[in-house]
Amino acid sequence: MASYLWAKRAASFLRVSVPFRSFATVLKDLKYAESHEWVKVDGGDIAVVGITDHAQDHMGDVVYVELPKVGTQVKQGKSFGSAECNKTVIEINSPISGNIVQVNEEVRDSPGLVNASPFEKGWMIKVEMKDAEELKSLMDADHYSKFCQEEQDRDH
Repeated sequence: MASYLWAKRAASFLRVSVPFRSFATVLKDLKYAESHEWVKVDGGDIAVVGITDHAQDHMGDVVYVELPKVGTQVKQGKSFGSAECNKTVIEINSPISGNIVQVNEEVRDSPGLVNASPFEKGWMIKVEMKDAEELKSLMDADHYSKFCQEEQDRDH
């Protein structure tokens, strides 16, 4: 328990959330969808989208990523691409609506980045948001941690 308290204090300093059962990294400054995608807005109307650490951990090794072209319109909750792993294809949904302004070509060439660095080098797309109000329907880090914990408890 003492190590958990230390980890919680360290996590607070580093701006990450550490659930009691450490299943994945959850960053505090992101928003999360129930389908396990994250979105980060650094001011303005451009949002970066990727899949969560929790999702990539459950998927296993990502061997192929299919992403749309720049200029494609995405809609909140709808698929914009897919990731292939362990002979399974997973749909990737957009947590927000808007126009794709950039695609991470590195992920296409090195899909393992999704596993190795889901929040940094493994991002998928950048979107010019159509409606920033959609962010309010997404979970913050604490709610997403609880959501993942409940999901994990149901599965075991």
